[in-house]
Amino acid sequence: MNPQAKLIFSMSLLLGTTITISSNHWVMAWTGLEINTLAILPLISKSHHPRAIEASTKYFLTQATASTLLLFSSMTNAWFTGQWDITQLNHPMSCMLLTTAISMKLGLVPFHFWFPEVLQGSSLTTSLLLATIMKFPPTILLLLTSQSLNPTLLSMMAIASAALGGWMGLNQTQIRKILAFSSISHLGWMAIILTYSPKLTLITFYLYSLTTAAIFLTLTSTNTLKLATLMTTWSKTPTLTATLMLILLSLAGLPPLTGFLPKWLIIQELTKQDLTTAATVIALLSLLGLFFYLRLAYCATITISPSSTNYMKHWQTSKSINTLTSILTSLSIMLLPLSPTILTTP
Repeated sequence: MNPQAKLIFSMSLLLGTTITISSNHWVMAWTGLEINTLAILPLISKSHHPRAIEASTKYFLTQATASTLLLFSSMTNAWFTGQWDITQLNHPMSCMLLTTAISMKLGLVPFHFWFPEVLQGSSLTTSLLLATIMKFPPTILLLLTSQSLNPTLLSMMAIASAALGGWMGLNQTQIRKILAFSSISHLGWMAIILTYSPKLTLITFYLYSLTTAAIFLTLTSTNTLKLATLMTTWSKTPTLTATLMLILLSLAGLPPLTGFLPKWLIIQELTKQDLTTAATVIALLSLLGLFFYLRLAYCATITISPSSTNYMKHWQTSKSINTLTSILTSLSIMLLPLSPTILTTP
């Protein structure tokens, strides 16, 4: 892709995200989401592969439907209440439509079908954008309207997302699809606590984005797309592959790594809200995700040469390891000591 075109699309992504998260009016928020959608489509389809074209078509249709529902939700609220302010979403029908629209944009169950296919058809860099930055504006809209949403509906969708994200990731061999179902599972953790503690939802999103970015940048450095080739990465970058195992375990939520922090705080908050059953169920469902994270870690570090694989071993890295990968890797492993500071922050 032309560097100037890539710069324009990247700046448009930044502009659309900024417009959405800083707007008070529903039409401005919708405009930012549309700019984001139009900017990411060329990045998805830039390889001109049939799978990439299919992924961009699916993404466009899903996001257009979600944007239409979001605009219809805001118009319904304005019709009945006379308010276009994002924080003044009071009509029950508008709340239901908004929950549906944002769930479709994020990929929450039962509107998750597009997300694994789109990630599988995109490059690793574009998949990183889809799994992190593109989810930020809809998450902010959920935070701004959290006091108006239905906690029971969100809890049901959250538990279904945690269950399906863990269950569907068990038999996948493509790493991008595994990370897509991992994203769906983490969205369940964010949604279940949204109406009780929006701050925890934001913290969970930040730490999820940090860890996922570290994984995608590591996979980009080693040029790894599937489990079979993940087994040969040890011969290329032993240190980076060993660190990848720790990042995967952090994403699974194992102590004393960074990923344990949001799950610990969410379970603690759910228990304070007398939702012990929901906390127990979603904690048990996270064990499904733990299985395929451990399988990824096993393929990366325990199945090392001279293991018999059908792939030619590459003894040199295709790309140099940049500083950003090192920084994100360190942060995604060692941030758990920040938990006292986060707990005391109002």
